[in-house]
Amino acid sequence: MQTIEIYTEQIQTGEAHSSKGNQLKWEQGGWWYKADAFGYESLAEVVVSHLLQKSNLTETVAYEPVLIRYKGTEYRGCRSRNFRREKEELIPLERLARSYTGFGLARQLAHMSEVRERIGYAKELVRNVTGLEDFGVYLTKMLEIDAFFLNEDRHTNNIALLYDTQIREYRFCPFFDMGLSLFSDTRETYPLALDYEECCKKITAKPFHRDFDEQLDAANELYGCYLKFEMAANRIDRVVEEIEEKYRGGQEESWYTDEETKRVQSVLRYQARKYSYMF
Repeated sequence: MQTIEIYTEQIQTGEAHSSKGNQLKWEQGGWWYKADAFGYESLAEVVVSHLLQKSNLTETVAYEPVLIRYKGTEYRGCRSRNFRREKEELIPLERLARSYTGFGLARQLAHMSEVRERIGYAKELVRNVTGLEDFGVYLTKMLEIDAFFLNEDRHTNNIALLYDTQIREYRFCPFFDMGLSLFSDTRETYPLALDYEECCKKITAKPFHRDFDEQLDAANELYGCYLKFEMAANRIDRVVEEIEEKYRGGQEESWYTDEETKRVQSVLRYQARKYSYMF
């Protein structure tokens, strides 16, 4: 696995941090880098991106694992190519809503009782502000990804659009930032000793409902079903093994522990059985 030296002056901060706290992130040489902060986020990010590349969704960001050296300390992490064009800004929905209505989106959603109403409101907000007509479809694909991979970090600052400041046009952002998936937070919430059922009891979805399937069912009813993996479900274990083999770089031991890898494979097997129609 490649080791990348990161320099202090290139550290990035912003409003769209993880809901669990700030994570070390940098932009350097056309790449975005993220260091593990809670467990095996980089492994989750890489596995999710590789599996999505074996699906019918084309608007996804590819991640690869790296070792990050920062201020003399090495971190497990991952990186992805910068997908923003030269004059583009990343605009989270929370910021978009505040600029248009004066109130944050999360606050407005909290006053609505029905999941369909919340999803529909977000769709109409984006259409009214940006002119983008298919945000309902885009959002449905995102919620399908989150439900399958158990991404608990989809707060309203973690749904974003891209805005070109030169031509003053918006476009959909590729799907990215799925590190808090697959119960990757082993430090605080999902220690490796917890099994799948126990982890499921603790996890909560965002931002339209605390239950992944409530969000997913409402979005599918409104806008249809989209995510399909172009592989057999029983190939999942092998895909994870291939990722490890590809990035091990000839080393005998993986940067991820056997427990972490087996946890990821086990969670994916459970999810593949639950959402078998996606295969």
